[in-house]
Amino acid sequence: KSVLIAVDRASTWLGQAFAWLIVILTCLISWEVFSRYVLNNPHDWALDAQIMMYGTLFMMAGAYTLSKNGHVRGDVLYGFFVPRTQATLDLILYFLFFLPGIVALTWAGWTFANESLHIRESTFSATPLPLYPFKFMIPLAGGMLLLQGIVEIVRCIQCIRDGEWPSREQDVEEVDVAGRLAPLLRVGRAKGQAPQAHRLVVSGFRASESAPEFEHACARCPAVDVGLQCFDEARQQRRAHD
Repeated sequence: KSVLIAVDRASTWLGQAFAWLIVILTCLISWEVFSRYVLNNPHDWALDAQIMMYGTLFMMAGAYTLSKNGHVRGDVLYGFFVPRTQATLDLILYFLFFLPGIVALTWAGWTFANESLHIRESTFSATPLPLYPFKFMIPLAGGMLLLQGIVEIVRCIQCIRDGEWPSREQDVEEVDVAGRLAPLLRVGRAKGQAPQAHRLVVSGFRASESAPEFEHACARCPAVDVGLQCFDEARQQRRAHD
């Protein structure tokens, strides 16, 4: 288990480190737009640099996203399966598609990058930029994705054995507020006064952004109209608190 978490942390650290390219990329694009349209001084290398940075960001996010179980899947039926069935299906797909594809990507990327280094490949522009450092991101991203994939295969085997998914390294998560309001929207439109439920919703929302208490409080709110007022007040108090 400690080895699995260690690989998760390595993928997380790498993904978070390369995520700073978003800031650099934003600054570069903003400066280039200002320089081109205000100073009338465009740079021929800017577009190539933007493409390389975006490509690096995209590739290095692969292992990070896999470590958080964040890749897109067809969840129409998958979500209804028990964990052991989910793990069995994942394990089959890892061996059929993931491993052959990622091994091929890593192997071909390494060859591709070494050939680029051998000829000192650069961009075709008046101010050429070296391409070979960027191309070495391909085998690096493939290798990390392969390592994280092996960890996920081990997790599938453990889930098949134990009947539940093992823990993984956690990171920030998107909060589905609309989904948490679903119990509220299923309540009838009775017009009774609900000051107690009102306070429950506000306190539950303030407790935590992902608060299960919030969902529980919404479910106890006896009227949709009152409940929506609960949510509005909770949101305002949350903003004031932050």
